[in-house]
Amino acid sequence: MSVKITFAAPKLPRTGAVAVGAMEGRKLSPSAETLDKTAGGTLSRAIKQGRFTGKKGQILELVAPAGLHNSRILLVGVGKTKDLKDLDLENLGGSVVARMSDTGEAGVTIMVDGLAEAVRPPAERAARYALGARLRSYRFDKYKTKVKPEDKPGLKSVTVMVANPAAARRAFASHEKVAEGVAFTRDLVSEPANIIYPKSLVAEAKKLSKLGVTVQALGESEMRKLGMGALLGVGQGSARESQLLIMRWNGAATPRGKNAAPLAIVGKGVTFDTGGISIKPAGGMEDMKWDMGGAGVTIGLMAALAGRKAKVNVVGICALAENMPSSTAQRPGDIVTSMSGQTIEVINTDAEGRLVLADALCYVQEKFKPKAIVDLATLTGAIIIALGHNYAGLFCNNDKLSDQLTAAGKSVGEPVWRLPLAAQGESYDKDIDSQAADMKNVGNRAGGSITAAQFLQRFVNKGTPWAHLDIAGTTWSSKDTPTVPKGGTGFGVRLLDRWIADNHEK
Repeated sequence: MSVKITFAAPKLPRTGAVAVGAMEGRKLSPSAETLDKTAGGTLSRAIKQGRFTGKKGQILELVAPAGLHNSRILLVGVGKTKDLKDLDLENLGGSVVARMSDTGEAGVTIMVDGLAEAVRPPAERAARYALGARLRSYRFDKYKTKVKPEDKPGLKSVTVMVANPAAARRAFASHEKVAEGVAFTRDLVSEPANIIYPKSLVAEAKKLSKLGVTVQALGESEMRKLGMGALLGVGQGSARESQLLIMRWNGAATPRGKNAAPLAIVGKGVTFDTGGISIKPAGGMEDMKWDMGGAGVTIGLMAALAGRKAKVNVVGICALAENMPSSTAQRPGDIVTSMSGQTIEVINTDAEGRLVLADALCYVQEKFKPKAIVDLATLTGAIIIALGHNYAGLFCNNDKLSDQLTAAGKSVGEPVWRLPLAAQGESYDKDIDSQAADMKNVGNRAGGSITAAQFLQRFVNKGTPWAHLDIAGTTWSSKDTPTVPKGGTGFGVRLLDRWIADNHEK
């Protein structure tokens, strides 16, 4: 994230690129009106010549406008000011950066005016514009060595001008820490599997120590002593040693709170998934570098919470393994014993994520007695068939927790959709019963995401609020959105940060 964000008092720049607002009905904002008068009506005439009406998300670009020395003027449609939500403001900020990135402009100034009927005061709106700009400016191009100068991003700075820049700067401070957590997740998910594997991912997580996060990892010998046969079985075909990553943030504000039960976030961290002996088709297998997306989100979330000094206790657990075919690999038909003591018949070695999560879920409950658990995993292709790439699948044993996560996801643009979850012994759950063991790791082809969640639920203690987020369809994007450039999305960091901020911080 190289774009520099600054806040300044209002003063229309005489040169460079400037973004100003226009409301629905072609109504110019105060800053836009000032520019229009200076330019002898250039902006008004431009609006009349096209389809730009000021609807939310529309952008009209004027290059070297007559009557002004500015290189570019962007008229940004904000729609009806009374309807402007935080997410809309972020999208507008991101859209400005996206539009400017390939123009050769080194900087852009966004003017934030006082607007009648706006829900948020100017300083808060300015912070949201800045957050969107920060999120959209992300790039992962560290391995590109022959980029032509004209193809390199030219935008280096975004200046947000607002009546109270100090207040905007304060409002942006915590947003920026969350954006840094999102960027960390995107980096981890984007790295190739020869760079990110269990031990190197642990090394990346240890960078959080400087933020006050306690980080440790269990190796295979330690996990073997704990009886983690499910997790170890997944990694036994790889030359890379499996790991269990444990991160703790104790940020509760009071002495009593310091000892309170933490929230637990558990992430699937399969750093590369060939499918094992049940090997995947070659086409698209390179994408399986991001099968550790759940772990990436967990690490990024811990960075966000520690960065903004969240007043809450959270433990992050990541089950890390590499699923490879070899002479030592797990075979279909093998039976493993999980840390919980439950036995699992491995029908398909490509259903490995639920195996590593099973032991991680058991560990976090025995070790930390959390008051609630949320796990994240790129668990099933079936969730993409069901929901596409816009929503993550939500499975939950607690209506209150489900409602909280749904609300948090909606507010930050990371939506989730709740799917069925049955009690043990009921339909769906019966599909994973095994004749040879306590359960098998796959059910029927139908309802694959549901039976995967049913499997995980068997490792959650009765009475513990728990949610499972299947993020297979949302971890990676093949197209740009206003605040998410194509590639690793970081989906889940903002959702869980908002869930925690809204429901668990005091």
